[in-house]
Amino acid sequence: MKTAASLNMVACAHCAKLWKAVEAGERCECCGAKLHMRKPNSLRRTWAFVIAACILYLPANMLPVMITSSFPGEQQHDTIMSGIIYFWVSGSWAVAAVIFIASFVVPLFKLAVMILLLITVQRRIRWQLLQRAKLYRVVEVIGRWSMLDVFVVSLVTGLVQIPGFVEVHPGPGIAAFAAVVILTMLASMSFDPRLLWDAAEQDSGAPA
Repeated sequence: MKTAASLNMVACAHCAKLWKAVEAGERCECCGAKLHMRKPNSLRRTWAFVIAACILYLPANMLPVMITSSFPGEQQHDTIMSGIIYFWVSGSWAVAAVIFIASFVVPLFKLAVMILLLITVQRRIRWQLLQRAKLYRVVEVIGRWSMLDVFVVSLVTGLVQIPGFVEVHPGPGIAAFAAVVILTMLASMSFDPRLLWDAAEQDSGAPA
């Protein structure tokens, strides 16, 4: 298997211009960005984002994402799961399914995939290289769609504000959930998928 690294070629991360026989840290003559064979400290930065996201995943699902204050002085605290259950019980199965997939399954899927990619790269495992590369692309594409709950809560809190009757405020859970989404997106951006293919050249001593 021939790769750019094995041919001593470097692709610019910004303009995708391919350069040959250049030193790490040199500037791209097209856009001026620094050239690197691989993203610097890719694994360390990705692990840091993934671990932080895993820590915040629990409060994101356990703390209330929306607090509803109604007359006469009653408060209702809704978590992501309680919202899913409410829509399911009320017969809005499609809405419940969308929220469950976008707010619960997708973040968990992204974390699981990123951990899988990190472990297999660090152990230089050659198993299912193409499939793992495709998994990484899927994580990149679906990353932003996990913000669905954040958009809904922002919209509701902006529209439902009737002082003395009903008021809706964001809960601490929505901040934790937004942080999880952002951290997983940063993790996918920090990860260098070219490291997957370096494992295929471990026998030839190609650079990683």
